[in-house]
Amino acid sequence: QVQLVESGGGLVQAGGSLRLSCAASGRTFSNYDMGWFRQAPGKEREFVAAIRWSGSNPYYPDSVKGRFIISRDNAKNTVYLQMNSLKPEDTAVYYCARYYRGNYGHGPNEVGDWGQGTQVTVSS
Repeated sequence: QVQLVESGGGLVQAGGSLRLSCAASGRTFSNYDMGWFRQAPGKEREFVAAIRWSGSNPYYPDSVKGRFIISRDNAKNTVYLQMNSLKPEDTAVYYCARYYRGNYGHGPNEVGDWGQGTQVTVSS
């Protein structure tokens, strides 16, 4: 199991930026592909970004492509999500995720470990 702790959420105006961090402990962080998901009130948890264990092949859904950037620092056991040009519809609780080995998709059922989440609120 990998323990994940997110930070960096908060309240921001539309058009602003935030950077989320996720600190990992437990099993070797650099062995795992990682991702970010989010969940708005009354909605299902949805995929936001993913990155390979090596830092390669990041990918995003169309809803955040060009605005969000996922990165990782394996020496610090940390994955980041830089969020730019934020919109009110980006408001949600954001979760860090550790994929099961062999998984690298947008389904929450592909995730082995979740963080506790951090709230992001974008005001219009």
